[in-house]
Amino acid sequence: MARIAEIVVLSAFFALGQCVQASGEEEGISDETCLDCHADKDLTMERKPGEEVSIHVDKLKLQGSAHKDTRCAECHRDLTEKHPDDEVAAKRVDCAGCHDKAAQSFETSVHGLALRRGAESADCKDCHGSHETLSPQSSASPLHFTRQAETCGECHSEEAADVAASIHGQATAKGIREAPVCTDCHEEHNIHSLNGETASRTVGDTCSRCHESERMNTKFGLPSDRVKTFFESYHGLAMQGGATNAANCASCHGYHKILPSSDPDSSIHRGHLVETCGKCHPGAGENFSFGEVHLKDSANGGIGSQVNHWVRVAYLSLIFVVVGGMLLHNGLSWLRALRIFRAARGETLERMNLHQRIQHFVLVASFVMLALSGFALKYPDSWLAWLFGSDEAVRRWLHRAAGVVMLGGGLWHIGYLIATKDGRKLAKDFMPRPQDGRDFLANLLYFVGKRPAKPSFARFGYPEKIEYWAVVWGTVIMGVTGLMIWLKIDVTRWFPRWLVDVAVTIHYYEAILACLAIVIWHFYHVLFAPGTYPMNFAWWDGKVSKKWHEEEHPLDVEAAEAPAEPSEHSQRPPHDE
Repeated sequence: MARIAEIVVLSAFFALGQCVQASGEEEGISDETCLDCHADKDLTMERKPGEEVSIHVDKLKLQGSAHKDTRCAECHRDLTEKHPDDEVAAKRVDCAGCHDKAAQSFETSVHGLALRRGAESADCKDCHGSHETLSPQSSASPLHFTRQAETCGECHSEEAADVAASIHGQATAKGIREAPVCTDCHEEHNIHSLNGETASRTVGDTCSRCHESERMNTKFGLPSDRVKTFFESYHGLAMQGGATNAANCASCHGYHKILPSSDPDSSIHRGHLVETCGKCHPGAGENFSFGEVHLKDSANGGIGSQVNHWVRVAYLSLIFVVVGGMLLHNGLSWLRALRIFRAARGETLERMNLHQRIQHFVLVASFVMLALSGFALKYPDSWLAWLFGSDEAVRRWLHRAAGVVMLGGGLWHIGYLIATKDGRKLAKDFMPRPQDGRDFLANLLYFVGKRPAKPSFARFGYPEKIEYWAVVWGTVIMGVTGLMIWLKIDVTRWFPRWLVDVAVTIHYYEAILACLAIVIWHFYHVLFAPGTYPMNFAWWDGKVSKKWHEEEHPLDVEAAEAPAEPSEHSQRPPHDE
C-alpha cells in the first residue's frame, strides 16, 4: 500500500510539473525579458536596406498606455524564447484578437484593402501608435481631434495642409471640438474616400451631419437652410435621383481646403466662381456663375430671391383660382347629372332598408376617420397631420374613438343579423356558395369574349359577397391589432413585447389593403361600373331602378315579385329636376 501511495504522489507531482511547464510555454516570453533589450534607447533594426528604425520601448509610456495590463507576448504571439537569437523579426501584430469589430471595419477600408493587395498603407499602429497607445480623448494621443490632421498628414501631407488652412482646421486649432476632423468625414476604421462616382453620393449626407444640425447652426451662427435648399436645387435633385456626375457639396466648396465665400482663396469667392462652375459647365460666364445654387424663396433676400418669391406667390394664387374654378364648375355639372340620373330611374325597388343604411353610414364615417387619422399618425409631417392640427394626442384619440365606433357598429350589425327577420335573411343571402365560384369563372369568360352572356346573380353575387366578407375580415383584424396597440401595457403582461410590434405591422398594412380595396373594388361597383355611373343611390334612399335590378340580379325572386315603387320624380320630366 505504501508503494502504491508513493507512485500516486509522484504521478501527481509529475502531472503538476507538466501543467506548469505548459502554462509557461503558453505565456511566452516575459515582459522583463523583452525590456532587457528594448529598454535600450539606442536599440534599432534595419527594416529595409539602409533604413534603420528604433525599436526602443519606453517602459513609463507603456505603463501609461491603454495596454498597460497587456503582456508583450499577448500581442507578439509569433515570438519564442529563442528570440532574438533566431534572428526572426516580429511579424505585424494582429489587433483583431482583441478588437474584432474594429478590425472587420478596417478590412474593408481603403487602407485595409491596400494592405490585402500587398501595398504599403497605414495599419493600426500608424494611427493609434504601438506601445504608447492612448485613448483618442487624451491630448497626447495621435488621434486626439487637435492632432488628427498631423497624424494623417504623415501620409497625406497635401491634404493635411489644406485642412489646416480651411475654416474647419482653423476652428480645430482654436480647440473647437465641433469642427470636423478627418474621422468625422472619412469614418474611423472603415475609412473611405469621398471622391469618385460612387462615393460622391454620400458627400451630401456627410456634410449634412453638421450643417443640418439646429444646435450647430445656432451655436456658430451658420445658415440653417443650406442642406434643405441644396437638395431642392437641380444639383441636389439630380444627386438624389442617382446621377453620379451631379455637383455635390465638395464640387463647389472643395474637399479639404473649405473656406467661406468671403475669403479670396475660397473656390466660391466671386473671383473664382466662373472657374469653379466652369469645371462642369464649360463656357459659363459671370451671369451664369453668380446665380444662386442654394435656391431660396425669400422676400427679404437678393433681387433673385425676391423675384422668385413673388413669382411663386403669383403662381400659387393662379393655381388656386384656376383649379378651384374648374372643381367648382365640374362639381356643379356632376351634381346636376346626379339629379337627372336619379330622376330618370323610373320604377324602383328597395335594396337597403333604413336600418341597413344607418349601419352603412356608421361604417363609412368611422372608416374615413380611421383612415385619415391613422395615416396622419403614421406620417406626422404630411398634409393629413396638418389637417388634424399639430397635436399628436388629438389625432391619437380621434383614431381611437373612430375605432370604438367601428367596433360598436360591428357588434350592432351582429345583433341585427341575429335578432331581426331582415337581418337573418341578409346573413343567409351573403353566405358563400359553390355557385359563386362558377359565376366568377363564367364572368371572366364573359369579360374576354368567350361567353355570349354574363352569369345571372341572385340578391348578392360574388362581387358583393367578396366585399362583405372582406369588411368582416378587416374589422376583426383591425379591431384586434388596434386594441393590442392601444392596450400594449396590459398585453405585455401576458405576451412578449414583439407581439405588439407585429400587431403594428399588421395594422398598418391591413389599413393600406382596406383603403385600396375600397377605391378599386367598391367604388367601381357603386360609382363607375357601366349602368351604375354616376352613382348607385341605394346607400342614400335604399332604392335602385327596377330595370337595373332585373339586369344585375335576375335571380332575386323575392324582389322581382315585390310591387315596384314609382319614382318620386316619375311625375316630372328629368329636365325639370
